[in-house]
Amino acid sequence: MARSYEQICPIARTLDLVGERWTLLIVRELFFGADKFTGLQENLPGIPARVLSDRLKKLEEHGLVARQVYSEHPLRASYHLTELGQSLKPVLGVMAAWGMDHTLDAKERRIVIKHVPAHFLPFA
Repeated sequence: MARSYEQICPIARTLDLVGERWTLLIVRELFFGADKFTGLQENLPGIPARVLSDRLKKLEEHGLVARQVYSEHPLRASYHLTELGQSLKPVLGVMAAWGMDHTLDAKERRIVIKHVPAHFLPFA
């Protein structure tokens, strides 16, 4: 289980919810349209299945993600951001804009602009 910062601070409390490794990248992929476990795994190379499962469960517990079972045998579910989860879009947009300006070179910026859905590019 992730440790809490145990601070009365909105940044610390937000990090308690979405600050674990992979969590915001999962949210990003849900914004981009991935909604199945396998799609999330494919779009997040290197994430262990156990970690993905754990993060999705935690996002669901905190009301950021809704899970909908569409097959019982075998068990299959789709995942969607709730209204609360959708409210993270401006946060990710600001992080993306900052990263575009301060962490990528010109070639990398062109790659990002080419592959990120246009509706998610506040910086394009």
